[in-house]
Amino acid sequence: MDLGLQGKVAIVTGASEGIGKATATALAREGAKVAMCARRQDVLDKAADEIRTATGNRDVLPLSADVSVPAQIEALFQRVIDTWGGIDILVNNAGASNANSFETVSDDLWQSDLELKLFGAIRTSRLAIPSMRARGGGRIVNVTMIGGKQPGANSVPTSVSRAAGIALTKALSKELAKDNILVNTVCVSTIKSGQISRGAQRRFPNLPLDEAYKEMGKNMPLGRIGEAEEVADVITFLASARASFVTGDAVNVDGGVSGVT
Repeated sequence: MDLGLQGKVAIVTGASEGIGKATATALAREGAKVAMCARRQDVLDKAADEIRTATGNRDVLPLSADVSVPAQIEALFQRVIDTWGGIDILVNNAGASNANSFETVSDDLWQSDLELKLFGAIRTSRLAIPSMRARGGGRIVNVTMIGGKQPGANSVPTSVSRAAGIALTKALSKELAKDNILVNTVCVSTIKSGQISRGAQRRFPNLPLDEAYKEMGKNMPLGRIGEAEEVADVITFLASARASFVTGDAVNVDGGVSGVT
């Protein structure tokens, strides 16, 4: 199936590992020009080299930036526009797990989580929209989590930040539909990534990583946790011409664990 992504320009945040790297790989394989954003330039460079080798696509641009720092994001977007002339696709994936009991979370921790997950997406979307509008449309895909729909105990500030991200998605989808800019979110559960692997090793210090993953997946309906590539495939579809009548949706990619659709 031709997804119509050849030559499209994409920015993926949080792209050095996990879902972000898998998404950058999938988009590059479909012929998109991909700017990869993350904070650690060395890790980002290594990921970009691996993607070029895996896909044969040389249009992979690793750019270090922190989405919680406006000046860095503005410089990133200007570099992409200067290099490739505009932006067609934005994948807001930057984030980290941050689940705590309410009474232990300080104002600073609330603020830093919202800066990274909510305001990061606000700032990148604000910068992407004018270019997308000038090019006749575009796609914004926000990576959130099922806890944003169905928060559990000891889940803040992440569950609140992610709920706000879902609301942002739906609000933007209504506002930007007239410009053919489609906005969706994927709501994930436990997906293999660098931060999940570190969490697995803390929880099961005496087990090899693969065995720790198996333990983590035992209570999930499919009996396993998800692969980053499984999320990336859904994101790539939502970013494609094949998803031209899909906007404002919050798609669960969670192995069936959520009770809320």
